Amino acid sequence: MKRTSPQKVKSHFKKADPRIHAVLKNVNFNDWYKEPKGHRDYFVHLCYEIISQQLSGKAASTIIGRFEGLFPKKKITADRLIKIPDKKLREVGMSWSKASFLKDLAKKTLKREINYSKLHEMTDEEVLNELTQVKGIGPWTAEMFLMFALGREDVFSHADLGLRNGMKRVYKLKSVPDAKKADKITEKWKPYRSYGCFALWHSVDN
Repeated sequence: MKRTSPQKVKSHFKKADPRIHAVLKNVNFNDWYKEPKGHRDYFVHLCYEIISQQLSGKAASTIIGRFEGLFPKKKITADRLIKIPDKKLREVGMSWSKASFLKDLAKKTLKREINYSKLHEMTDEEVLNELTQVKGIGPWTAEMFLMFALGREDVFSHADLGLRNGMKRVYKLKSVPDAKKADKITEKWKPYRSYGCFALWHSVDN
C-alpha cells in the first residue's frame, strides 16, 4: 500500500481537526509509521504484538529482546518456537498465557491456517477475522497489526486505553471518552484515522 505523504495528512487534519493537527506538527511520522514489510515478516510481527499486550513500550521491548535471544541468530520461526518449552518463554518475562498464545500462533502458522501471503490483499474486516482465530489475538492486536504491519491508514482501536487517554488530554475532556464519543471524534479523521492515533499516542508519551 502506497504511503500518503506527511504533508497531505497534515493538510487534512489542519482542516478537519486543528487539535490533532497541532500535535502532528511535532510528530516525526517515521518514528510511528514503518513501511509495510513482506509477508514473511508477518509471523514475527504477530509474536511481538502478542508479547506487547497490556505492557508499556519499555517493558515490551525488554521482553522481546530476551525472546529473540532464544533463537539462533535471533531468527524467529514458527518451527523453532513450537519446540521452545513454555518454561523458557516464561523465564524471559512473559506470562504463561502469552506463552500459550505464541504456541497457538506457531501451530496455526505451521498448519497454514493463516494465509500470510494474502493478508495485504484482504479488507480490514477480513484481516481481523483471519487473525482472531488465533488464541490470544483479539481486536486490539489485530488492529495494531493493520496499522504497523500492513500500513493501513484508516484504523482506530477502541480497545486502546492510551488512545482514549490521549483524547481526554488533547480535547480537554472531563473524563475518558466512551466508544460512542470516540467514534464521533474520529469520524472527521477519515480516511487517516491511523495518523490521528499516532498523534494521540505522541501526546500521551510527551
